[in-house]
Amino acid sequence: MKLKKGTVIWLFGLSGAGKTTLAEALNEKLVQEGFLTKRLDGDVLRKGLNSDLGFEESDRKENIRRVAEVAKLFSEMGVITICSFITPKETLRSLVKDIIGSDKVIDVFVDCSLEECIKRDVKGLYKKALNKEILNFTGIDAVFETPVHHSLTVNTENQTIEKSVLSIELFLNGTTVLETK
Repeated sequence: MKLKKGTVIWLFGLSGAGKTTLAEALNEKLVQEGFLTKRLDGDVLRKGLNSDLGFEESDRKENIRRVAEVAKLFSEMGVITICSFITPKETLRSLVKDIIGSDKVIDVFVDCSLEECIKRDVKGLYKKALNKEILNFTGIDAVFETPVHHSLTVNTENQTIEKSVLSIELFLNGTTVLETK
């Protein structure tokens, strides 16, 4: 696979879209190919590094800023960093590129309909958000902006995780991306 050392692959999309599952599968593929990698996951970092943050607009921005700074450190060490974060707004996705360097970021929109994400809701978060037990939940009462400027879209509703990984691999190799329908 053609991949520069220090590349940051930033997977973003709604909760339940398959970002973490895709990140795990992509990480496994890269490790098998001999790449030094690190995964940074939203749920994991919100329990540690970002445990002091909530889900207000300013907290979401700080969450992404901190993660981008950590990803930049790994990037500077030559590590391929796979980040899986909702990153709901275009301004946040631009912030990531500004911090890390747009030439080092491959931002992948993990596309999946809200209806399918709700069906996949293993943590019960959408149910709580729909019942107003959780406020500012992306896709319910907090906006997710459809991306305009990004490297690649993979649709986990219409293709398997394996095909999504293959789509990313083909993109990284500069070849044709698989159809997602």
